[in-house]
Amino acid sequence: MTAVTLETSTAATPARGPRGLLWAMLRLHRSALWFWVMLVAVGAGALLWAYGPGADAAWTEYHRAGCDATATGDLACDMGRGAAYNRYDAAISLGSGVLALAPFLTAAWAGAALIGRELESGTAQLAWTQSVSPVRWLAAKLAVPATLLVSGTLVLTLVHRMVFSADGALRLAAGSRAWYQGAAFEANGTLATAYALLGLAVGVLAGLLQRRALAALGTAVVGFVILTSALGALRPYLWPVETLTDKDVYPEYIGMVVGDGALTSTGARVPDPICVGDAKCLAEHDIVGFYRDYHPASHFWPLQLVETGIVLAVAALVALIAFRLLKRRTGAAA
Repeated sequence: MTAVTLETSTAATPARGPRGLLWAMLRLHRSALWFWVMLVAVGAGALLWAYGPGADAAWTEYHRAGCDATATGDLACDMGRGAAYNRYDAAISLGSGVLALAPFLTAAWAGAALIGRELESGTAQLAWTQSVSPVRWLAAKLAVPATLLVSGTLVLTLVHRMVFSADGALRLAAGSRAWYQGAAFEANGTLATAYALLGLAVGVLAGLLQRRALAALGTAVVGFVILTSALGALRPYLWPVETLTDKDVYPEYIGMVVGDGALTSTGARVPDPICVGDAKCLAEHDIVGFYRDYHPASHFWPLQLVETGIVLAVAALVALIAFRLLKRRTGAAA
């Protein structure tokens, strides 16, 4: 009888499906990924509801009160707010609120879960002993969340702009949500995305500095609040203002007011002596008029783009500091 020898291949069967550092990151942080997808879906859904049935219900309520878009002098019409409008406004606030909250959540998550927890538990150091260098590890930690943040915030921004562009008459009737107000200003342009990226960079740097999840979370949030407060305070001064003057009273409010006061006969600007309509008081203080510095609606994009450039530059600087810190700590391994 002839013996038959069966040879079994010992070659390893290639693993199927996505592989590599990027896929590992998505698997590790899949809870955060699904939370972000849910947050974007809720924000976009609220805005789309406001764009359609919400706005229709608010207008129906407004017209039932005997008002129209040109009504003036009637306080009930000028304010134009009822239950339907309040629901509509709440939906808009929810959509813009998601964009406003995203950078803070990103900073906290990046500091605690993305970087701090891995350094604290030692999983990052373990990855560095394998085929992943520290620099490549950090680059992936920044690139993957940044891509998802940009995608989500851009979707919400586009939907918010669509709603804001369509409901001008309704906002005017209700006297709410001017273009320069914080949440609306950031949600209608490029700032929401820029601040989300800044939050990511600040969180990553905080995680590298603290190397512990809880401490990194606190540091990231506090640091981000300080940065955003400073940048927000600069906003009115990022573009030259326009000035309105009047001899008798202050000019009307027609945009983002930066400053106002009184004018003397020499043209000097002085604090308002609070005597509008009192000729004797005005003469005693040599007041011949009043001024108001402001940004009109046409300054939206100049202000938006200048601030976006500053925010992105700060984010890039923070990310560069994070890479240099990592290289210094890991030495030649980086």
